[in-house]
Amino acid sequence: MLKKLKKVYPALTQRNYRLYWIGQCLSLIGTWMQVTAQQWLVYTLTKSALLLGLLGIAQFGPIMCFSLFAGVIIDRYPKKNLLIFTQIGFMLQSLLLALIVWSGHASYWPIFILALISGFLNTLDHPTRQSFVPELVESNDLRSAIGLNSAVFNLARMIGPALATLFMVRYGAGLVFFLNALSFIPVIGCLYFIRVQRRDIIQASNKIHQEVIEGLKYIKQSPVIFSSILCLLVVGTFIMNFNVTIPIYAAEVLKQDVSGYGLLLTAFGGGSLVSALVVASIAKSKPKQRLLFASALIVSLFLMLLQPLQFFSLAVIVMALLGFFTILFMTTVNTTVQLNTTDALRGRVASVYSFAFLGTSPIGNLFAGSIMEKLGAGMGIFVCGAISACLILLIFIRIAIKKHQNTGNG
Repeated sequence: MLKKLKKVYPALTQRNYRLYWIGQCLSLIGTWMQVTAQQWLVYTLTKSALLLGLLGIAQFGPIMCFSLFAGVIIDRYPKKNLLIFTQIGFMLQSLLLALIVWSGHASYWPIFILALISGFLNTLDHPTRQSFVPELVESNDLRSAIGLNSAVFNLARMIGPALATLFMVRYGAGLVFFLNALSFIPVIGCLYFIRVQRRDIIQASNKIHQEVIEGLKYIKQSPVIFSSILCLLVVGTFIMNFNVTIPIYAAEVLKQDVSGYGLLLTAFGGGSLVSALVVASIAKSKPKQRLLFASALIVSLFLMLLQPLQFFSLAVIVMALLGFFTILFMTTVNTTVQLNTTDALRGRVASVYSFAFLGTSPIGNLFAGSIMEKLGAGMGIFVCGAISACLILLIFIRIAIKKHQNTGNG
């Protein structure tokens, strides 16, 4: 059984990656518990889609503003040390959030400030993770590692919301935040025991802005990386606003309480988990660019499909399918970018990836929150999906025309 598992998921045969993956298994459930509890807590305190959107700006605004500079830091310093620093920061942030709720004086602005702190930590943490994985596995097993990362992330997406709603109903949001703080302890321990080969660290010979420009030029000169980042930019801006769209959709369109909201997130996580396991099991095959475009378009269409649905059971099914194709798209983009990036610029390319994925969230959150408040939850979701579908088609047409011109010139 163990041999078969290692054959299907070869990244697990490598000690360093195994330690990293185990740490993630133990921590990400707590993270998703906190995400679920925080979103529902803020919405119940404010009853405002706009303020929920502003919370997204606090969480992801720092990534939008500073992620490109974070990439330079990642290329200069050991990634393992950077990750230990961010995990300690996340642990303290969760603990403070728990204490605020337990004090009985929870209000919007203290939660907003702590979300902002989390955003600054994530500015460094997310691209560091992306660029750290290739140091833990052989290049042939990189797609397996990315798939397994997505699998544990989405298993946590299934379990975390369910546990969060259970604890919130019985004990309140404070315990959820405290349990998340505890979940960072095993992550820090696993990171400590990882032994990676020392790599050459870039000396600070150039100014930071010059190194940022160098990374951007590298991406622009690689058609594969550039088109992948463009698609991620579109999906990250208009689709990946589930922290704003889903609680409002659950409450206003489907007339559900916190349990129904948690079930929608769990369905999304279930579809995502299946997708991630499928990707991880076909690790030896390289992702194709047409799969990237097809999955991005399908995700956009499924988001649009939520608008006319009034039945909760159908919405759960669509959320599961949405989760499947979202992770198929994300793992395809991630693997494509990682396999085509040189080690010397991996941190800077990962920081642009993080900007496209998370850094656009403030704009997307604000847009989604505003349009849902103006047009209603259902129509707001439809508009977000429609804009994404149109832009993905335009990118595909642009690349097809450019490829045809290059073929003609050849």
